[in-house]
Amino acid sequence: MKAIKKMLFAVAAVTMLTGCSGNESKDKADNGTSNNGKTVVRMAMWNPDQIEVMKEIEKKYEEKHPDIDIQIEETTFKDHFTKLETQAQGQVMPDIFTMNGPNFVKFASNGVLEPLDEHMDKLNFKKEDFPKGLIDLYTYEGKLYGIPKDWDLTALFYNKEIFDQAGVEYPNENWTWDDFVKAAEKLTNKEKGIWGTSAKSMTQEGIYDTIPQSGGYIISEDKKKSGYDSPEAEAGVKRWTDLIEKGISPDLKTLTDTPDNDLFKAGKIAMVYLGSWRVPEFFGDASFKDKVDLQIMPLIKKRAATIHGLSYALAKDSKNKEQALDFMAYLASEEVNELWASKGTVIPALNKSLKTWEASYPDKNLKAYVDELEYSVPYPVSKNTPVWNQYENDAINEIFSLERPAKDSLKDLADKMNDALSKE
Repeated sequence: MKAIKKMLFAVAAVTMLTGCSGNESKDKADNGTSNNGKTVVRMAMWNPDQIEVMKEIEKKYEEKHPDIDIQIEETTFKDHFTKLETQAQGQVMPDIFTMNGPNFVKFASNGVLEPLDEHMDKLNFKKEDFPKGLIDLYTYEGKLYGIPKDWDLTALFYNKEIFDQAGVEYPNENWTWDDFVKAAEKLTNKEKGIWGTSAKSMTQEGIYDTIPQSGGYIISEDKKKSGYDSPEAEAGVKRWTDLIEKGISPDLKTLTDTPDNDLFKAGKIAMVYLGSWRVPEFFGDASFKDKVDLQIMPLIKKRAATIHGLSYALAKDSKNKEQALDFMAYLASEEVNELWASKGTVIPALNKSLKTWEASYPDKNLKAYVDELEYSVPYPVSKNTPVWNQYENDAINEIFSLERPAKDSLKDLADKMNDALSKE
């Protein structure tokens, strides 16, 4: 292992020593074969709502490959990446693991991921079959390190029942932000405790969309400069805080006590920006699904939607790399993407499977998410994204609590972010 990796992961190794002790003996004893002589391929993931589908995928693959034993290692999102860092330090990483954007560059730049470009034939993988935004997200210094698993964007969910009661027309694809605000004002009913919408004190479901829609950016293309100190960024953020000041959105304290997706489901918010991972939560609920639908985000200055998604990464030190690559090829296949699509759990990464996903809830406008893919922009990341993510969270809380003018908080955020970027 490179010295830089030891430095980067040293803290994680110490902090997770106790937490991982239950699995450590298994990891160290694992020589790549199981007790029955089968070749073991270990895969780590954190998504509890996806584990059953992954087990189905595991079963289908093992039926075709009786000499392979796929072992799925499930952790919580909170522990997933810290545990991977600890395992990297001890050279006991799983063969395959799910990766997200904020943590990707740290792992790729540290040399623990296998570059995949040289394995394209083995993977039967063509980049053009997947969204460019995801390919770009998991490319570092010209090399691809992740096979796209799924993707997500934000759209406008709305409660049809509240709209009908207020006599307001449903959102349509031509809505502007002004249309959105005017509707929210009409939908707000203080006597019934209903807000027209919710100010999104979030990144991807909030300012990561309204800032590029206002003509700004979060991080420069060369990953060296913050865009938070621009007038466009201020305008994108103030779109949200204006909603609180107008009284058509809950304040930050209310939203901290009860997340807006819960308030929306309780009939206390008429419409709200939410990520595509919320689809099963709302459309899979028999008591709620008939009340709700969705539409593309309203237009500000231009169309933009920040895309994120997960990928499958391969450990550079994988004990059974050939077998792991074969399983990754299956994970990237049309068969597996169609399975994910039919379940409606996530939006599959393979472009040709999108129609199947849209049909998973045939009476809902899932096409809104697919339409936004056309103007999607990359999720902002750098080598040490988590460092400046914390600065973002602090600034967002300060701004949305209306403690300071957005311009001042954003200037401080940009300074801190630029300092962090200069040290990468």
